[in-house]
Parts: sequence; C-alpha cells; structure tokens
Amino acid sequence: MCGRYALLEDEKAVADLFGIENIEQFPPRYNIAPTQPILMIGTDGASQIAPILVRWGLVPSWVKEPGEFSLLLNARSETAIEKPSFRNAMRHHRMLIPASGYYEWYRKGEEKQAYWVRPRDGGIMAFGGLMESWASPDGSEIDSGCILTTSANKSLSSIHHRMPVIIRSQDFERWLDCKTQEPRDIKDLMLPFDEDYLEAIPVGKAVNKVSNSDPEIQTRVEIETTGEGLKKPGNPVETDQMNLF
Repeated sequence: MCGRYALLEDEKAVADLFGIENIEQFPPRYNIAPTQPILMIGTDGASQIAPILVRWGLVPSWVKEPGEFSLLLNARSETAIEKPSFRNAMRHHRMLIPASGYYEWYRKGEEKQAYWVRPRDGGIMAFGGLMESWASPDGSEIDSGCILTTSANKSLSSIHHRMPVIIRSQDFERWLDCKTQEPRDIKDLMLPFDEDYLEAIPVGKAVNKVSNSDPEIQTRVEIETTGEGLKKPGNPVETDQMNLF
C-alpha cells in the first residue's frame, strides 16, 4: 500500500515532466498524508493535460454521507474495475500523481520500521491514480482521489507485499486517455515496476507523526539486527494495510 509520500521537486520540474504550461508555485512536501490536498495530473474537457488539487481519500460519487464513509487511500489495480467504489474512476478519471518517493513500514509483531522508498537516480515518478467528484444536494463538490497499487517487485517485497503503480513517461498519454483506452487496454501499465528502479532507505520514527514534515525525517538510520527485536527485512512478509484513521 501507500499511506504517505513526498513531493520534493518544484513546480517547474513537475511542469516539464508532464508538459504543463501553467502550474502554481508550491513548496516541497516531505510527509504527505491522507485527507491532505494532493496534486494530480489529468485531462480537461479539451483533452489538455492539466493539474488539479484533490483530497487524498477517494469518496465515490454515489456515497450519500461522506462523513460516514471510510476514505479510500489505495485501490488494488487487479480488481479496481470490478469494485463499485473504483469502477467509474477506472473508466473515466484515471490520473497521474507526481511523487519523489513514498514511505512504507515493515512490521514484525508490535514493532515497525519505516522506509523512504525513492528512485535510485532521484527525480519525479508518476503514480497511477483515480479521481472522483462528489456533489452534495446543495451543489457543492468535493474532488478526491486515491493511489493504485500492485504487487511489490522482488526487491521491495521483503518490506511490504504491495507497491504503488508507477507509470512511465512514455505511457502518460495512454494512461490518461479514458476515451479510447478501456481499463482492459491498460492492464500492462499496472504491473510491478523494474527491480532496480527504487531504493529503500530505513528512516527514523519521526515520519510516523504527520506534523513532522522536514528533510530530517528522510535521514538514514541503522537497523537493529541482534537479539529478538526487529531485524532487517529478508523474506517477503504479508501484512495488513495500515489503518491511518
């Protein structure tokens, strides 16, 4: 799964990657968390690529009371087209989410170790995402979104069995084309990403607190490897998704 991520590059880097002419300035964000506004890239009515801010935690359009609905942070790419919560977005509102990396937690019993997972060569990657717009009876709207996930590749599966779907730049157009590309046509874009693309860096407990959002939370730490305590991941582990609410 993906329950926290970061976007460290500036608006020019994002604009260059996605071919956007106008994008508002924004600061680096080191610890983006659920319910916060996140930047998504999609197409407008004229099929032009455009940025949009949405709340992280998808609320399907058919929900009657958003306050009583559990926000959906992630969607399993393998089954999203079949699920009522994601079916409409998979067909009509596929998005791209710029990210510098994400955080994942390896768990052993009651202990957990956070990792900062980023491209080895730096830069921005694009998660596959979904967006929905919910309208209230009085006409107000809430735009919300989630991150698609897939099975973790071999190099990351020892930390967690899921990872975000990552879309290559040459496939942006296909991914965003919801007019001619049905969900079945883009299944090949939702596979585990290349083994050597990402690196996982163990980091301290400061990242666990949402209010901590500075470069220090990404500082590498040493992992306990002795005794009966937490050890460095070696074999794949199956863990439940974090409950962040």
